[in-house]
Amino acid sequence: MMDTLSAFHFERPLWLLVLLPAIALWMLDRKGSDAMLKWRRVIDAALLPHLLVGGDGRSRGRPADWLLVALFVASVAVAGPAWQRKPSPFADAKPAVAVVLKVTPSMLTEDLAPTRLDRARQKLSDILAGREGAAAALIAYAGSSHIVLPATPDSAVVLDLAKALSPQVMPKEGDDLRAALTLADRALASSANGGSILLLADTMEPQAGEWPKLRKPVTVLALLPPGMATDSFAPIPHAATIATTPDETDVAAVLRRLDSGDAAASVAGESEHWREAGYWLTPLLALLALLWFRRGWVLA
Repeated sequence: MMDTLSAFHFERPLWLLVLLPAIALWMLDRKGSDAMLKWRRVIDAALLPHLLVGGDGRSRGRPADWLLVALFVASVAVAGPAWQRKPSPFADAKPAVAVVLKVTPSMLTEDLAPTRLDRARQKLSDILAGREGAAAALIAYAGSSHIVLPATPDSAVVLDLAKALSPQVMPKEGDDLRAALTLADRALASSANGGSILLLADTMEPQAGEWPKLRKPVTVLALLPPGMATDSFAPIPHAATIATTPDETDVAAVLRRLDSGDAAASVAGESEHWREAGYWLTPLLALLALLWFRRGWVLA
């Protein structure tokens, strides 16, 4: 009991200040409607109570009195009374991922059957299945980069659009990975619980200019046959490169990378938050509001 009392507080206590003008207006209204005050100057005090009609009915409360009670209940409810904590809805949520898929003629090479691009789609399907419920965005790039789909938890839509991509639909040939990573980083700017970038590509051509300062970590799944060097991705700052494997070892490594690091740190200390109890006052407020539906109540 003492722990509850010590933990009791208001999440938005400034709303209680609404009571100050409400009480002031109520006092002015009560003073203006006091018949005793109006006639006390001209009628003898001993006779005054016997000359007034309806004075006893006011003891039951006037509309202004009940309005003050309703304002008190409403201000307390809006102020957010709280004394218990509950888990945050984002505490166990998997961080979002921006999938950057290379769509160039080199991805049609058949050394990873059926092609490198098809293998990328298969690996993406396994990765999204292992992160059920997590949001994923899809960015396609070649000589230019494009957001195919903003972040969405619907992995089926992400896979359907990934299957529809081919080098023939890309407007420009080339390998502008820098712009694609910048676009992916921007796509995760509003992510509530961190996020990271997953690059699905076979190789990377030399990039002109400086690398952008990315706010999200980059994980590279190199779509190359086992044994081939993946060091072409080394210039990407702070990126982790994972080689493709015939089994799901690469998928497991990608999942560990996506579910840790920056994303986990972003929700540290947010596993619980205060549970507001103001909504319990809503039925009482509704009952008080019913008084204003009585015939003649407003004019009373």
